[in-house]
Amino acid sequence: MKKIVYGLFFGDSITYGEYDGVFGGWVDILKRYALQKFHEGNGDELILFNLGIGGETTEGLLKRMPVELSARNSADGNLVFLSYGANDLAIKEEIQVVEPEKFKNNIIAAVQQAKQFSNDIYLVSILPVSQKIDGVVVGSGKLRTNREVVAYNEILKDIAAEYSLGYIDFYAALFDDKEVLLSADGVHPNEKGYGMMAEIAIPVIEKYL
Repeated sequence: MKKIVYGLFFGDSITYGEYDGVFGGWVDILKRYALQKFHEGNGDELILFNLGIGGETTEGLLKRMPVELSARNSADGNLVFLSYGANDLAIKEEIQVVEPEKFKNNIIAAVQQAKQFSNDIYLVSILPVSQKIDGVVVGSGKLRTNREVVAYNEILKDIAAEYSLGYIDFYAALFDDKEVLLSADGVHPNEKGYGMMAEIAIPVIEKYL
C-alpha cells in the first residue's frame, strides 16, 4: 500500500520563493517534481507544503511551529526542513535581530519540536549575500555580511552534527557564482539561483518518492 508522506518547509522569503516569477522558488519546483513522480506511479506520494513567511526569524518560527506541525501531520510520516538565519543575523539600527546564542537555542528548540512529529529533519544553510550589499545598510534598514552568514551556518552545521540531522549546503554551492545567481537586491536568488537550489535538494526528496 502506498504511503502519503508530508514535507514541511519552514522558512523566510527565500523558502517562499520571493522574486521568482518564473518557477515560484525552489520549494515549488520540488512540489512539482514530487507530483510528477507520483503521477508516473513510481512510489509513495510526497506532498510538500511551502510554509515560508517573508521576514520571519526563528522567534516567529517557534510561535507558529506547534500549530503548523499538528495541522499537517501525516500518519505515514513527515519530513521537516528548517531554513532560517538570513533575517536573524541581520543588523538593524546597530542591533542584531537575533544574536548567535539565541539563534542556536531557537534552532535547537525547533528541532526538538519537530522531533515529536518526524525522524527526518533537515537544516538548510543560509545563502551568501552579494558583494555589493556585503556590509551595506540596504533600503529595508538591514545590514548583512558574509562573515556573519558563515558564522550562523557554522551554528547550523554543529546542530545538524550533534542531533544527527540532514544539512543542505546551499551556501557552498552558490558562493562562487553568487553575483549571477542572486537577484538585484543581493539577498534573494533569481530564477537561476532557485533552480540550482532545487537541483541540490531533489536528491534529498528522492529518498521518499
